[in-house]
Amino acid sequence: MTTQELAMEGEKHLEETIEAAFQIISAMNDELCNPSLWSTSATASSTTGSNGSALVSADAAGIDGAPNHSESGGGGGGGGSGNSALDEASLRYKNSVTSLRAVIAAIPNSQKAKVSETENGLGTPEEEDEIEKLEEQSLSLRKEIAEKNVHVKELIDKFRQLIADISTWQSPCSV
Repeated sequence: MTTQELAMEGEKHLEETIEAAFQIISAMNDELCNPSLWSTSATASSTTGSNGSALVSADAAGIDGAPNHSESGGGGGGGGSGNSALDEASLRYKNSVTSLRAVIAAIPNSQKAKVSETENGLGTPEEEDEIEKLEEQSLSLRKEIAEKNVHVKELIDKFRQLIADISTWQSPCSV
């Protein structure tokens, strides 16, 4: 794969990672905002925990979008665990981070392959001579620019001195 293709794939995995992270935060927020989960009573927690997990799964399904509905259990009830949406989001996050790391690790190999291709015969002697000439021309132009910058600085200093002299001549004399 080229570096550009790897970059596009990496961007896709990064977007998936961000989406999964958002889903984790949303699921955690939904569970933390459910006052029935704060109760110490097991019956209150189990009866409302089922509703809470259904809400979390439905919200997670809304975040996932249409292509990933099968991952979120179709937005149905979570079987009373209350953590199914959070667990699914965590799994998606881990998978997307792993994919993103694999793409990032492949980029240097792609760049090395590209460099070795250019070193292994794609650069003809004429092209190398042209590159050398252009580098020499670049060096001479840099020297010329440096010399001209020195000259411009001298002219600016002389211009400042001239302005100072004119200002002095135009100032009212106290005779």
